[in-house]
Amino acid sequence: MNLYAKGRHRNIEVMKLWLVAALTLTCAACAPRGDDRGSAAAETPERAAPAAAPAVAAKPAAPAAARPRVAVLGDSLTAGLGVAKAASYPALLQERLDAAALDFEVVNAGVSGDTSAGGLARLDWALDGDVRILIVALGGNDGLRGLPPEELQGNLAQIIERAQARGITVILAGMEAPPNYGRDYIVSFHKVYPALAAKYRVALIPFLLQGVAGDERLNQRDGIHPTAAGARIVADNVWAVLKPIAESRRRPTT
Repeated sequence: MNLYAKGRHRNIEVMKLWLVAALTLTCAACAPRGDDRGSAAAETPERAAPAAAPAVAAKPAAPAAARPRVAVLGDSLTAGLGVAKAASYPALLQERLDAAALDFEVVNAGVSGDTSAGGLARLDWALDGDVRILIVALGGNDGLRGLPPEELQGNLAQIIERAQARGITVILAGMEAPPNYGRDYIVSFHKVYPALAAKYRVALIPFLLQGVAGDERLNQRDGIHPTAAGARIVADNVWAVLKPIAESRRRPTT
């Protein structure tokens, strides 16, 4: 359903907070993560006296079998800007997969400030390893910058095509444009996601931030990035679509 087709005035109010921080996503690459403070000190090794060599060298542990992966390709919303890494929605998806005994490793391929073009440029890196499922959560920065919906559609189409060529199941997370570019832009932007989902027969999350966007209680002070509580709702939105796909693509037991 088009979020702007019904109650247009209500939805414009819901999206007003996007405008307060319109540059937040586009410039977020320069912003420090809240959970990275003090990381340099934590990573500095302490000097210690060398331990005595054991009489018999221990056998190195065998490497654990690599798990199939769920890659989440996105921007700062995916990277979890402003919250602890464990509170980002990809980390919460990992918890739910583990609790459901679905043996997947979630790879958080979110980069702050990224557009759909940036996601396309680093797709090969995001698909490294045994990726079985790709969640594409891009477009927020395209909308904030007012980039043409045709470019967004073309970039996302290439991401989907390249992933499907590798036999990867794609989940597409929809985004919405802020209202300051006018109704025509909003509608054109919105139509990109269902059109791609229908063309490539991929699962669609209608709006990644459904239930979170515009709610001051669920967003940080910038008005655009979810708090830890908001990220849990985002994880709910994704999990509803991811769970049945993960169940169908789980690694067969021997």
